[in-house]
Amino acid sequence: MSKETSDNTYPARREFLRHSLGLIPVAALATTGVASAILAQPESAVAAPAKAQAYTPSYFTAEELAFVTAAVARLIPTDNMGPGAADSGVPEFIDRQLNTRYGSGGLWYMQGPFQPDAPKELGYQLKLSPQEVYRLGIEEANAYCQKQWGKAFAELDQVKQEQALQDFDSGKAAFESVPATTFFAMLWSNTCEGFFSDPIHGGNQGLAGWKLIGFPGARADFMDWVERDERYAFPPVSISGERG
Repeated sequence: MSKETSDNTYPARREFLRHSLGLIPVAALATTGVASAILAQPESAVAAPAKAQAYTPSYFTAEELAFVTAAVARLIPTDNMGPGAADSGVPEFIDRQLNTRYGSGGLWYMQGPFQPDAPKELGYQLKLSPQEVYRLGIEEANAYCQKQWGKAFAELDQVKQEQALQDFDSGKAAFESVPATTFFAMLWSNTCEGFFSDPIHGGNQGLAGWKLIGFPGARADFMDWVERDERYAFPPVSISGERG
């Protein structure tokens, strides 16, 4: 992943994302293995580092927001195809979602018994809310990076950040308070949700995600295009009326 390669040699990571997400519902991504596949794709040589958005978090601490910004910038990086997750507001999306009933676990059944080792098909089996998964997971992730490389995740170079994310995804990194795989799966799922959400929720700023996959957005009617084997010809429209 650290070697510079031409676009003719390897597909860009977000090209892989664009083709994959055209077929896979976002809600199902956390259990499909698409995250690992995307992390394994070499980036285009023209990829540019993501820049943090000017946003004051309502749930995350500054250190936590730095982690999330750096992590989502590696999961969906900015490149020649357009803004990545960090540059399109995904950290803001995640932070805002954690201050909703989703973040506090109010939308889930959160009573015992808890069976952490139960098959994934049975759904979420931990007593931790998403707020707690993020708070504990980021703390453990930074501790892991400090132990491995002597720096917090956000301070690492891109190659080491991607290695760390792979360690979280595979379970190679052993967390004590929350499984690393659970933390990574939630981060990856929320990153995709934020990248393809309506901008009213903080992510997908500039309609970057929708433009990437050719999604029409909140247009009143596009059913006449559903059966066509061609890309939608008109720009996406957000709930607020913003056009891409």
